[in-house]
Amino acid sequence: MVSTVIKVNNLRKYFKVLNRREGFWGAVKDLFSNNYFYVKAVDGISMEIKEGEIVGFLGPNGAGKTTTIKILSTLLLPTSGEVKILGYDVIKEPEKVRKSINFVMGGERNLYARLSAIENLEYFADLYGVPYKNRKERIRELLEIVGLPSDRLKDKVETYSKGMKQRLQIARGLINDPEIIFLDEPTIGLDPIGARDIRNVVKKLKNMGKTIIFTSHYMQEVEELCDRVALLKSGEIITIDTPASLKSKYSESFEIKLLIDKYSKTIIKELEKSKYVKDLKIYEKWRLLRDYYNY
Repeated sequence: MVSTVIKVNNLRKYFKVLNRREGFWGAVKDLFSNNYFYVKAVDGISMEIKEGEIVGFLGPNGAGKTTTIKILSTLLLPTSGEVKILGYDVIKEPEKVRKSINFVMGGERNLYARLSAIENLEYFADLYGVPYKNRKERIRELLEIVGLPSDRLKDKVETYSKGMKQRLQIARGLINDPEIIFLDEPTIGLDPIGARDIRNVVKKLKNMGKTIIFTSHYMQEVEELCDRVALLKSGEIITIDTPASLKSKYSESFEIKLLIDKYSKTIIKELEKSKYVKDLKIYEKWRLLRDYYNY
């Protein structure tokens, strides 16, 4: 039986924000002001995640994706609610939680640009208490998993492409052999080839039995990788389901009319075979084809 590794119950996070005044004297008055308002970043999220699942958080900027995984990974305290990771409370037992998780941000953060890939991983191995006798082998395994070119491992990270830096970020996130990995927009800023390489790394982690939670703006990405997808808006989970179910529920249909000069069985057969065609009607009088495409 697959166990539940993450339990979230009525999670909320509000940020206190100063209602700033305009102008110089407004800024001076703000120094002594108690004129605050609250922004709801996460508003009553509840969910469970099973061992070995890949769950994607999909939504626009400001939906609460990053705030949610920062709370799950103990980087932020919630305003209220309960989160348990592998049975440990993220508020009361954060140190126990951190031993079994890691967090990888998109972009170029959390790496030392003037160190090489190997030097970066050696440093983080030391921070996480990886036994010295196992470090070289562990680093070699991780570099193989993420696919960094062997002839670039001793070069400074500042000379790497964005895709190489992101692969190294993931290797850094695996250094403590976590059971659960949080990936915050791992393909952000990457070209199509770099993004594809990162998705392939995520698939490798899935095959290794890792539980993965990641955020994304791209439906195609979560559809390719995820077992389930949570759609977030204004800090709430609108729904959570498999990519196929979400696509069937929320995809839009478009009607396309084709006026052709000559009837063609080949065209008809190709349209009927297409997975995007929901319905096909032929009007012999006009040679009119009407198709419904689902995206």
